[in-house]
Amino acid sequence: MANTNSMRVLFACGGSAGHINPALATAGALRLVAAKPETLFVGTGRELEKKLVSAAGYALRSIPMNGLKRKLTPSGIRHNLKAAGLLMLAARRAGAVIDEFRPDIVVGTGGYICYPVLRAAAKRGIPCVLHESNAVPGLTTKLAAKYCARIYAAFPDFGKEFGYAEKVRVCPTPIMPGFASVTREKARRTLGFSDSERVVVSYFGSQGAGRMNEVVLDIVRRNAEERAFRHIHAFGGGEARLAEYKSRLPELPDYIDLRSYITDMPVVMAAADLVICRAGSSTLSELTALGAASVLIPSPYVPNDHQTKNALALEKSGAAVLLREKDATADALLKLTQSLLGDAERLAAIGKAARASGSADSAERFALELMSLTGK
Repeated sequence: MANTNSMRVLFACGGSAGHINPALATAGALRLVAAKPETLFVGTGRELEKKLVSAAGYALRSIPMNGLKRKLTPSGIRHNLKAAGLLMLAARRAGAVIDEFRPDIVVGTGGYICYPVLRAAAKRGIPCVLHESNAVPGLTTKLAAKYCARIYAAFPDFGKEFGYAEKVRVCPTPIMPGFASVTREKARRTLGFSDSERVVVSYFGSQGAGRMNEVVLDIVRRNAEERAFRHIHAFGGGEARLAEYKSRLPELPDYIDLRSYITDMPVVMAAADLVICRAGSSTLSELTALGAASVLIPSPYVPNDHQTKNALALEKSGAAVLLREKDATADALLKLTQSLLGDAERLAAIGKAARASGSADSAERFALELMSLTGK
């Protein structure tokens, strides 16, 4: 373990923005509350990890890993054999990174990479923690929990059916500070939008969602003719996918903005009258910090259907509208969108309930928890 005055923190995260951004938010908060913290990120080598972590100015190490296939078809078995081989290599590589960096604490915020890194750190006597952002524990959390001193959960009921309930502490998902500080008026000035415009923002995760992107394509075509609202949509999955979708559309007016990824998310979301998105916990934390009205379309393809459970928690308090993907046709989604945009009182009520459910200082709270565990 490091024997320095500065706090050395290793973050293990990867795969999606929902895993990476909470770690980035926590690292940023540590810079505010800790004396000269030193941080290192470990991911799996995906382009999104490199893009987000490097853009934030942090060092990143990559350890290749693959997730497991649940269907044991011949191709699935081959995939899983390769994944098992990578896991064995990952354990040794994680140990080497830890021995070189000598962290005071190791923090996992999601993704398969958490397991080998947390396991290797625990074997070296280094304190480890996990932050689980979803309402139910994922596979990585279940596997890595025994190596952790604490498990921080975004949802209060998380520990009730979890085997390590005595380790669980409630802590909202850390979010970037911009989500708590930007106002609608400032965001619209930044983007050049008038106060009277109706603005919709939609996205379905950093990797996108095929079916929902097709639904949005249909809505974009209609909106291009009808000018129903200003629309910003991110397809996810990189620039090549964006180009492919754009090739299937006519030339679009300037009030429709199609992107691969929304890098200025706090500003874009704050400017919106309505956000249409998935229901990953990081996304919900951002929505509630802003007090943004939203239509949540949970991914039906995630383990334990955890996004639906996340969304139901918000819908129950009136903080969002839930629409199941099977019901989210272009007709249904466009009708719901226009109905909400035409009801300012309902949008305001949803936004107010969302803000009441949120926590703007979640990253700082989590950073202080980490400091208490290291004594720094």
